[in-house]
Amino acid sequence: MGKKKVLVTGGAGYIGSHTVECLLAEGYSPIIVDDLSSGHKEAVVGGEFVKANIGDKKAMDEIFKKYKPDSVIHFAGFIEAGESMNRPKDFFANNVVCGLNLLDVMLENGVKKIVFSSSAGVYGEPEQVPITENCSKKPTNVYGLTKLIFEQVLESYKNAYGLTYVALRYFNAAGADPKGKLGADHKHKTHLITRALLAAVGKIPHLDVFGTDYPTKDGTCIRDYIHVNDLANAHILALNKLESGESAIYNLGSEKGFSVKEIINVVEETTGKKLNVVLSPRRAGDSAVLVASSEKIRNELGWQPKYSDIHTIVKTAWDWQKSHPEGYAKYIR
Repeated sequence: MGKKKVLVTGGAGYIGSHTVECLLAEGYSPIIVDDLSSGHKEAVVGGEFVKANIGDKKAMDEIFKKYKPDSVIHFAGFIEAGESMNRPKDFFANNVVCGLNLLDVMLENGVKKIVFSSSAGVYGEPEQVPITENCSKKPTNVYGLTKLIFEQVLESYKNAYGLTYVALRYFNAAGADPKGKLGADHKHKTHLITRALLAAVGKIPHLDVFGTDYPTKDGTCIRDYIHVNDLANAHILALNKLESGESAIYNLGSEKGFSVKEIINVVEETTGKKLNVVLSPRRAGDSAVLVASSEKIRNELGWQPKYSDIHTIVKTAWDWQKSHPEGYAKYIR
């Protein structure tokens, strides 16, 4: 029996590239589909790469017919929550309409297994902390809403067409591959740890802290950070889950929350540099506290995060920043 083929949309992106590396290590044969609008060809460490947009139905149909994947991991989509409030049309088109196109091509080619890259953004302001999968879903930004809509689409397709899915609701993905090959090189550098490290090396003049009047211990937002390699490993477990024929939704988090100010302290400690911090007003759509309960995926799939200590997360991200000062474009070999 040959290697199982997995089509990975957005596989040249941050989490996608780390997952492809994990798939290869586990003996899968990945087919990476990415239009490189935000991903990087240099981040593709193996497998078959095809440059295409999942909104191009003809191109996607040709890819499915050529490679005949057994299942799909779907990362491709816009991810900037703040930007989604200003560009809702683009986010609905990319995250929902293009996703529907992908599902239609899957069904037309007899592929009925998908792992979906969802988000903690589906919850909005949580009714309890830590957040469980059964908490109410009231997204506070368009990005979270697009993820929730697509989850509902998957459930409808399951009921109508026999699709099997696992939706993984990420909290804050962070860190970099400890082996140093892969890291975060986002087109829009909006993530806190990334920006803090850029501030540490002087690539941006200061670090904005958006909101200091939240109902938290130090007035800044609290988030749950999970190492990208731990996220990647969860996708392997999700693929195994699909083989059971059962669909499921899981949170992926470390179950520990850190405030913006606490992250700044860890970055300063790790880099040995004092950050120039500018206190700014709140951003629209930001929740005060987002911390996950990952008890369900731990119990059902045996997921065990290995790298998600906050100091490990920041150190691996810092090591990547130092060895790839210009991201994938130019780096120290």
